[in-house]
Amino acid sequence: MAVNPASLPATPFVPWAMSTVYIHADESCLGNQSQKRARPGGAGGVVEVWKKGSWERRDYWISEPDTTNNRMALRSVIEPLRLLTRPCRVIFTSDSKYLVDGINDWRHGWKRSGWKRKTGAIKNLELWQAADRLIDRHDFTARWVRGHDGHAENEYADFLATRAASEQSQSDGFVPSGLVDWLEAAREKGHHMDVMEFAEPAGRWG
Repeated sequence: MAVNPASLPATPFVPWAMSTVYIHADESCLGNQSQKRARPGGAGGVVEVWKKGSWERRDYWISEPDTTNNRMALRSVIEPLRLLTRPCRVIFTSDSKYLVDGINDWRHGWKRSGWKRKTGAIKNLELWQAADRLIDRHDFTARWVRGHDGHAENEYADFLATRAASEQSQSDGFVPSGLVDWLEAAREKGHHMDVMEFAEPAGRWG
């Protein structure tokens, strides 16, 4: 029987110094932005480290009762970096162009200008500043992937984020990952048959 990670206690996650940590994250915001009602949102992801010939995985998720996609995208990177215990090489993957472009490009110009921009106030400024401080602790790479396009880890992160938004739940830190069980359930429906979740990093992503 598959175990629901939400029922398991949060566990510490202590990667080796300068380990490569792979984070696949996504965000969700429910409801119609044009309607004047609360829009519950969530963010979540799976964190993976290759240690001694196998993967160590943890999940995380958070939620807010009334929010935006962009705010949740920022929290999807803040939450796992906040929980890492030491500097690492981090490869962060998201389908949010707002987040990935902001990390790789925009924030550097904003910082040089004293966190200001000519076109007006920076939205979600406090979250951008928090993300910036956490990112700069690590050797950090942000990668964009097209959402809902067959990328298994991204789709699993979407599942975590959407569930968190719907249930308004929190993982309260890292918890044992449900990725493998989720993949097994997906394969019963004919999806993700080519995913090699137990292969070493080069075998999974080249």
